[in-house]
Amino acid sequence: MAKDDPSNDNLQSDPDPSIPTKQATNRLSQLSSHISPNNNATNSPNQPQSRKPSSKKSKKPVSNLPADYSDVLDQLATLRKLAATPDVKNRGYIRQKQAGKLWVRERIEQLLDPGTFREIGSVSGTVTWKQTGPLREEPVAFTPSNNVQGMGELSGRPVVFTADDFSIRGGHADGAMMEKTMYVEKMAIAMKVPIVKLVDGSSGGGSVTTIRKEGWSYVPHVNTFRPMVQQLNLGVPNLGAVVGPAIGLGAARVVSCHFSVMAADVGSLFNAGPKVVEGATFEEGLDFQDLGGPLMHCTNGTIDNLAANEAECFEQLRTVLGYLPNSGSQAPPLIPCDDPENREDLGLRTIIPRRQTRMYNPRTIITSVVDQGSWFEIGALWGTTGITGLARLGGRPVGIISLNCEVNSGALDAAGSQKLTRLLKLCDVMNLPLVQFVDVPGYAIGTVAERTATMRWGVELGKAYFSTTMPVFSVITRRVFGVAGGIMVGCRDPPMQCAWPSGHWGSLPLDGGIEVGHRHELREAEKVGKKAERYKELEEEYLRLMNPVRTANAFGVEEIVDPKDTRSICCAWTKRVYDVLIPERLSDRANGKIHPSFS
Repeated sequence: MAKDDPSNDNLQSDPDPSIPTKQATNRLSQLSSHISPNNNATNSPNQPQSRKPSSKKSKKPVSNLPADYSDVLDQLATLRKLAATPDVKNRGYIRQKQAGKLWVRERIEQLLDPGTFREIGSVSGTVTWKQTGPLREEPVAFTPSNNVQGMGELSGRPVVFTADDFSIRGGHADGAMMEKTMYVEKMAIAMKVPIVKLVDGSSGGGSVTTIRKEGWSYVPHVNTFRPMVQQLNLGVPNLGAVVGPAIGLGAARVVSCHFSVMAADVGSLFNAGPKVVEGATFEEGLDFQDLGGPLMHCTNGTIDNLAANEAECFEQLRTVLGYLPNSGSQAPPLIPCDDPENREDLGLRTIIPRRQTRMYNPRTIITSVVDQGSWFEIGALWGTTGITGLARLGGRPVGIISLNCEVNSGALDAAGSQKLTRLLKLCDVMNLPLVQFVDVPGYAIGTVAERTATMRWGVELGKAYFSTTMPVFSVITRRVFGVAGGIMVGCRDPPMQCAWPSGHWGSLPLDGGIEVGHRHELREAEKVGKKAERYKELEEEYLRLMNPVRTANAFGVEEIVDPKDTRSICCAWTKRVYDVLIPERLSDRANGKIHPSFS
């Protein structure tokens, strides 16, 4: 007889009917524990827990909050009031006033049209909060970020605006918000509106205290340069003013603008301050003006223009903007003109001396030809062999270039070439036609010219003339010689130009040119004591052959005009450009056929 197997008994026994019920109960208990906010740990794991309604105590704080969010609006109002009210006991504010500078919000009031400023990031900064209830708090102290920015109007034109607050950490990064600065830079591109920058400090540049604040040192990146370069090349006007010490990144931001101006009484600019310089180069006792004042940077081309004070800076910004479009996708703004386009000036007939070596004031020609009161010179204190600026002809904005025979006889040196190059690029990105008054004996020569890389910068000027595409009209008032002359009048095909009766041109000026071309002949004449006599004969012959009418006979120059008619000729050309060529140019830019570049 076989023995009973216990395992066989288990297999054959009936299943317990309570097992499925226990499993379902456990599952329901687990589910209830997940969804119920009031679990009781002492409950039996086999008993499902019921969801209890929230107590009145938990609802009370929520019910006391105002339905209209007035508590939040009050907080915003308090912070904005704190930001807009200067702390007269703050050492930064006291230092600002002792230096004779306006406070940042005073600058906004003076620069922008009244009532047009709308701040962006008005409550960004560091806040000290005081809790007044379970869900309530109020600000008791507020240190705004040291960059005030937003939108407003400048002479009725919409602009994006950014200004440093030097009274808060000198404009350094440990008091700034880079995201805020980047936002406005990008906004100028997206909205296609000019951007105005008032620099007083480092504009969010580095400070060693940032390392202490963050607890680690960082690899520096200049993120603002990418949108800045986009603005420059898109023709979004960048206008900057130095209204305090512009340091490091702040200096870079203003120097990169299309137009920059410095206040003579409070402005300065440098890569690093006097203390840093002292430790690096051992130059001691330098102040801001010695290191980078207006006598330094308004005469070397770092800053375009000089203003007497902050108010004059603001006026120059308004003036320049009046010539420029909101972006390169638009035409420059036209204004009504009361100055007759056919106005004549008989005085222009005698302004050029018959003797080629004599000088005259080229600015007199400019102010005579352009609309009365419209001439605005850019860079008057540097690159003085050239004259550049903006003006209007019949109410239409144009760029102006002239050579300055009163400095180095008008021979273009390195700085003069740089200045002309800068204006050419400005005109190109802003769709400004260019009118130039040509009297150039060539590039500067001599050891100083060679030492300062005159040919290098002269070639860069040539590249600018031939890579830009804005319309150019040349008025040849006197000399056109050498590579410089050939570049200026030959940069467009066909050349749009006219010449005055005083025109005088060739590959080389006669002074020196006769000596080179007739060296052997003059040497032989010298042996018999007749060098001076022979030189005079050759000079008289060349002067006769260089009569501008002979050039016109050969169609070497298209037309020689009466100088008194220069204004009407230039106005007629400018009108045609604005009526026909500018609309075509805007279409070409929109379709990607041309790509002007300022950078």
